[in-house]
Amino acid sequence: MSKETQEKTRLHARNRNREPYDLAALIAVEPKLQQHIKPNKHGADSINFADPDAVKLLNKALLHHYYGVTNWDFPDENLCPPIPGRADYLHYMADLLGQSNFGTVPTGEKITVLDIGVGASSIYPIIGVTEYGWNFIGSDINKESLQSAQKIIDANTGLHGKVSLRLQEDENSIFKGILQEDEMVDFTMCNPPFHASAEEAEKGSARKVKNLSGKKTESPELNFAGISKELICEGGESSFIKKMITESESFRENCYWFSTLVSKKSNLKGIYKLLNAEEATQVKSIALGTGNKSSHIIAWSFLSKTEQQKWKNRNWKD
Repeated sequence: MSKETQEKTRLHARNRNREPYDLAALIAVEPKLQQHIKPNKHGADSINFADPDAVKLLNKALLHHYYGVTNWDFPDENLCPPIPGRADYLHYMADLLGQSNFGTVPTGEKITVLDIGVGASSIYPIIGVTEYGWNFIGSDINKESLQSAQKIIDANTGLHGKVSLRLQEDENSIFKGILQEDEMVDFTMCNPPFHASAEEAEKGSARKVKNLSGKKTESPELNFAGISKELICEGGESSFIKKMITESESFRENCYWFSTLVSKKSNLKGIYKLLNAEEATQVKSIALGTGNKSSHIIAWSFLSKTEQQKWKNRNWKD
């Protein structure tokens, strides 16, 4: 099993938000954002990132201005994802496909991605379809989240025929019940629940608000929102990812690259150990650095070199 680590401290070279936000352009497409623009400690105009309403309006403006998505809305209790960080995940997975394809990123309908926990915002399919023309399967355990995601898909013609949504009816399963026996996806992606309890989630939110605003609060409003099942699961992130790895072995021939975000560096050692025990043939770790947060993408495959070549010849050739 090989492991390659790429240390990155800035956003991906293809990320549309590598440079400071053009606030005037963003306000032009989302005028309500204006009321959330205030000078930061350096005296420059900025967004109040500790305010969930401001973050949601910023994301609407980013999607409209940079991605051409004009209809994006969902209930306030759902997770509101940071657009630049989510885009980076997709760009690095595109690079991984390219590394497996003689340096060329495969695009268009030849690529199918499974987004585990697509959520109400459908953010990964939106960016993946816009940037690379890929097809997406979005799974979730929450019916209301899927209904919200479907409304976004229906409201944006560029997503029509590119995204299919599936309900995971078994909360103890991840791939089972979603992937069919003979179905093939080129990679899976997931932003797993971070926390093991509501108390842990609240403490994490308090730290985030303090980092963003410099102010301590005893009862913070969750930045980036997020209903309980999006943020919390028994055993937290480590338990969820270990379940994903164990179950992925049963779908070894259905997927070229399995992947997940890992927000806690302390979880990496256990993840590597389990992947080794499950006999993954390749493991890759990609360090992400966005703002105050440092996380990793962990990707793994069970395919032999011969199986990888067959996959590329069958699925990626023009």
